[in-house]
Amino acid sequence: MVVFKFKIILIGDGAVGKTSLLYRFCQGKFSSNYMITIGANFLKKEIKINNKDSADLIIWDIAGQFEKFGRFHDTFYKNANGALLVFDLLQPSTFDSVDKWHKDVVKVLGKEIPFILIGNKKDLLENIVRPIDEKSSAEYAKEKNSIYIETSAKTGLNVEEAFLELTKRMAGIDTKDRKEPKKGKGKKKGRKSRKTLNKSTDRCSIS
Repeated sequence: MVVFKFKIILIGDGAVGKTSLLYRFCQGKFSSNYMITIGANFLKKEIKINNKDSADLIIWDIAGQFEKFGRFHDTFYKNANGALLVFDLLQPSTFDSVDKWHKDVVKVLGKEIPFILIGNKKDLLENIVRPIDEKSSAEYAKEKNSIYIETSAKTGLNVEEAFLELTKRMAGIDTKDRKEPKKGKGKKKGRKSRKTLNKSTDRCSIS
């Protein structure tokens, strides 16, 4: 059995529901009265990836006021292994900001990390015309070698699935493009990689 340790960052404009997604996933609850995140906040959760592997996740909720808190992103993003990039399905401006957030992560970390594009608040789309084309969201995610998932922090729709999919991508488990490791050298290489991930995330857990 393998226990991975990962740091996940929740990024996107303010009021898109990042905090709601965090508490829905980690504590199974929803509130419409969360305070605006100042700087960053984090929670931890252990999840099962499959029948033999699990992951300890440290999930950082990053403030959405980009201009105000952007100077702190070096600290907030440090040692991140993956990201959920969230926008509000009812607010086109938050989708317009998606690429800015993605570029910011790459700029700060100096590399691309696995991420899932999230369109949140799907429960509010009933009986209204979509202000954001679903196809555009899916195409953007595909261009960035990612996928697009629509969630509802209020009902819990696809929240677990989004975090699980990201965790699998970080671990290289059960993804569509995954190649089974070869015997011998491949197996040893996998153990070495896992140690690197654990070491990296241990540092971020006490930052």
